[in-house]
Amino acid sequence: MKISEAESKVLEVFWHADRALSAEDVVAAMHNDREWSAGTIRTFLTRLVKKKALGAEPDGRRYLYRALIPREDYVHKQSRDLIDRLFGGRIAPFITQFSERQRLSREEIEELKQLIERLDDDR
Repeated sequence: MKISEAESKVLEVFWHADRALSAEDVVAAMHNDREWSAGTIRTFLTRLVKKKALGAEPDGRRYLYRALIPREDYVHKQSRDLIDRLFGGRIAPFITQFSERQRLSREEIEELKQLIERLDDDR
């Protein structure tokens, strides 16, 4: 499933909510974040339902929407697609390229070291 950047912003509203949301709830939640009209947001909701990223249930004269895909699954798929497309599926060249262009903080380097140790211990 291909989700646009704009659609992912709408999904973020659902991933932060602890309940099903109406279109009006989503419009209100995105009011300060985007300059999108209510109609544009409703279009994104319709697209996300068609893509099966959101579920919609009738609630009187409106629909209540809920995310059908967990944020963690979406992030993993997007990350995997990026690494596959740009780095042949290898993570080390990704980190190398990134670190050559942007200085990593001491904290980030420590986090990477701890991750490598944890991965090594799990093998």
